[in-house]
Amino acid sequence: MLAKLNSAPLYLICGGIILFVAAVCVVFLVRAYRAGVAIGMDKGKLKRTVTSSVTFSILPSVGILLGVIALSGSLGTPWPWLRLSVIGALHYETQVAQAAAEQVGIGSLNASAMTPEAFATIALLMSVCIMWGMVLSFFFNRSYLKKLGGKGSEAPSGGKKPGFGDAAMVAMFVGLVSAYIGSYIGGFISGNGLFSFSGDLTPIIVALVSALVMACFLYLSEKKQMVWLESFSIACSMLIGMLAAVVIN
Repeated sequence: MLAKLNSAPLYLICGGIILFVAAVCVVFLVRAYRAGVAIGMDKGKLKRTVTSSVTFSILPSVGILLGVIALSGSLGTPWPWLRLSVIGALHYETQVAQAAAEQVGIGSLNASAMTPEAFATIALLMSVCIMWGMVLSFFFNRSYLKKLGGKGSEAPSGGKKPGFGDAAMVAMFVGLVSAYIGSYIGGFISGNGLFSFSGDLTPIIVALVSALVMACFLYLSEKKQMVWLESFSIACSMLIGMLAAVVIN
């Protein structure tokens, strides 16, 4: 099954889509550069902006590459490559793929248990669940942008009050992190007791290490004005968290 998922037709299909999206990105890059020159922006600054953008995109993309490698063992290389290159997100793809695998009865993302039906279901679910951002943007983005361009209500400090979307996004991520941490603690306690240390502590330690690394990056970027570190925070947190898992085991 894994050989079929890594077959030439799948590489051609997924690679063709990725090349098309990459071509669109190049077209927009060229048009944006020409538009900047047309309005009188300095060419030297434009070139430095392009160079810095490329530089700051390399390390964050390492996390995406790790996601492709992690999923390729069970879903083949072309499909995770497509999902994480075009519109997917690392935390979303792995979570939905695992949930779909459990629902189709193969338990976990395992190449030896993968079937054509299971892969089709996993791939369909991964695609359908994430496409609504594009669909809703097509219908509602214009009105949403008008609201963003409005005056908004002013906070006492002079800035705009955070809207419902900001609060909802924060609440969603707090809930998501709480669910994961709760599952890690529950799995550890169910391993014959909290103080027996026979449960698996690895997920809890990895979560703590990753959180500490992220906190350090936030401190440096916000308190020490090292704003450029924001582009590296997620990738470094993931890498150091994975390194902690390797050291523990």
